[in-house]
Amino acid sequence: MTRPIIAGVDGSQESLAALAWAAREAVRRGLALRVVHAWRVHAQEVIEAGIGGDADSQAEWVHGAVTDAVGTVTARHPDLAVTTDVVEGPVADTLVAAAADAEMLVLGSRGHGRIVGFLLGSVGQQVIAATTCPVVLVRAGDQPSSEAAGREVVVGQQGDPEDSADALRFAFETAAARGATVRVVRAWNLPPVFAYSPGSLKLLDEAGGLEPYERKSLAAAVRPWRERFPDVPVEEHVEMGSASQVLLSVAGTAQLMVVGRRAHRTAVGARIGSVAHGMLHHADCPVAVVPHA
Repeated sequence: MTRPIIAGVDGSQESLAALAWAAREAVRRGLALRVVHAWRVHAQEVIEAGIGGDADSQAEWVHGAVTDAVGTVTARHPDLAVTTDVVEGPVADTLVAAAADAEMLVLGSRGHGRIVGFLLGSVGQQVIAATTCPVVLVRAGDQPSSEAAGREVVVGQQGDPEDSADALRFAFETAAARGATVRVVRAWNLPPVFAYSPGSLKLLDEAGGLEPYERKSLAAAVRPWRERFPDVPVEEHVEMGSASQVLLSVAGTAQLMVVGRRAHRTAVGARIGSVAHGMLHHADCPVAVVPHA
């Protein structure tokens, strides 16, 4: 059974942009779109909208707002299958549960210091860290023109080939659906002296040095995806620097940034990794965070 693309909406401009992005992606991939709105009685967005009264009154307002948002999408894409779910309950839990059966989850993002909409405070981090499908974050100013030919799908690759396999798969599938080029980026830094082992020194010597070694590692990681998607143009990008800095340096020509994440929990809550965190806050294009299997 094919899984839908899920868009979380909350009435913000960011979430409406995310809904539009999700609808276009669903059309490209031939998938259904499921629109989810989670709310609580006296939820902040309801209060800010000036909607008072009892729970029934608030529910009526929420359903109306969702219906209006979905109506815009169905008018643009009349053949797209769209369903809606308005759920009274915890936002993060509702989104994570919905995403369990989704191809991807698409949410609104403000970035540049904080994530809003569904991603208030720790909620967004909880959602990204707990979902088993890719989560795509979209800014309010996102436009279909940003997906025009010439703008790349950029994906970060690190470690061994299997470490980034899920992110690479998502990037190549997206590029294939859009007729876009994939730019695969591998950043590297000089390791401390104590990190060298006899085995690693031998590999470096055989490769001819650090940068050639990194280029060979990237080529090995990309090779199976080139073979699986022979019609997708590929640019292999190796550059010295931190992963966040190198990815941001090429984000200006990206229509989508794809990064992997290996979420882990600490005493102060879930963490999604510094690279994903940096992209969500500073990349202007939509960012897809893909969990490692």
